[in-house]
Amino acid sequence: MTRLDGSGDDRVEGPGAGPDAVALEIADAVESLTNLWLLAAQEAPLRLSLHQLRALRTLEAAPELNLTALAERLHIGLPTASRLCDRLEAAGMLERALHPRNRREVRLSLTAQGRRVLDDVASRRAQELTAALTALQPAERSALRRGLKALLAAQRKVSPAPDDAPGER
Repeated sequence: MTRLDGSGDDRVEGPGAGPDAVALEIADAVESLTNLWLLAAQEAPLRLSLHQLRALRTLEAAPELNLTALAERLHIGLPTASRLCDRLEAAGMLERALHPRNRREVRLSLTAQGRRVLDDVASRRAQELTAALTALQPAERSALRRGLKALLAAQRKVSPAPDDAPGER
């Protein structure tokens, strides 16, 4: 029941302005944007699963993690992370190398191919978002930017993520 694309009524006070009502509207908008986000990624020449994309983004933000650290950041089990890395390595997007000081530890890093895929997905996503934002008036884009910044700042105050790495959002 999205009201965000409805009447344009942006009163500050009123029956539909409480946090619960606004949260439902934002949830609907986020779901719509998530679909746009996922479709843009699926249009890339090399289609990757959401887990694969998250793994690549995590390694981009925190290069040379080991398998355990990657699994922890992705909130998945070690066997699942290992299979995920096997597939990414077979596709030429990830490489494993022994740690220079601890030969039992294996570091994971993106290959040039992995970086190209991430760049392509990011470019497609930006194009889709730009197309949607172009339909807004400049004042609406400015209000959206301010609102999103305020929402993210408030969210960080009420539930800071201890292992929130840049680029993982």
